[in-house]
Amino acid sequence: MGLFLEKVVEDGDVYYNITKGGYALVVVLALIAFATISFFKNADGKGKMSVKQITVSALCLALAFVLSNIKLFKLPMGGSLTVFSMFFVTYIGYLYGPRVSLSAAFAYGLLQMIADPYIISVPQLLCDYILAFGALGLAGFFHNSKAGMLKGYFAGIFGRYVFSVLSGVIFFADYAPEGSSALGYSLTYNASYIGAEAILTIAVMAIPAVRVALHRIKAEALEKSVRKEHQTANA
Repeated sequence: MGLFLEKVVEDGDVYYNITKGGYALVVVLALIAFATISFFKNADGKGKMSVKQITVSALCLALAFVLSNIKLFKLPMGGSLTVFSMFFVTYIGYLYGPRVSLSAAFAYGLLQMIADPYIISVPQLLCDYILAFGALGLAGFFHNSKAGMLKGYFAGIFGRYVFSVLSGVIFFADYAPEGSSALGYSLTYNASYIGAEAILTIAVMAIPAVRVALHRIKAEALEKSVRKEHQTANA
């Protein structure tokens, strides 16, 4: 562990910082995760992902990462309300399906671990960064269903919420206020920022012009005719 994580003891609290070797490993893993996208078949199953489709995925991932650093508020023990950052990870799933979205979400979790890590153990690292953010990739399983963009978003953020709550119960139970249960506290704590961002995002998605624009982007991203995709979205 010393090669990738460095133990720190401060005021009786024990946590870990990522070493230079750890950062290098995370970057390599993120690049490998994203590079695997080029080997997947595209959404219609007729050939590999094109350069344009890979580029769109990369842009969505980059936009999600940038927006994740625009925090409307940040909670003291981790978690923050950001501006639509989770949506753009789930949007990759809406565009290209589960294999691409799960790979992109895994890469996104690794990027989050680099940007703002809080690590007390390897299992907690896996739960909070790999599983919680990776769950956003569940959106891809709804890419061909009716209202797939909205269903996928709900699936992705709910998956993240479940793992974040689980992390709170298992690893941060001692932070629950006296007299309250670890589960109840974790449910409320994580809902305060994940739920708030979901409400804000869904409100924006409900705007007709935004919804039409997102469907047009999907049509372009899949290299289909915009008219055909628009007709399909409104069917």
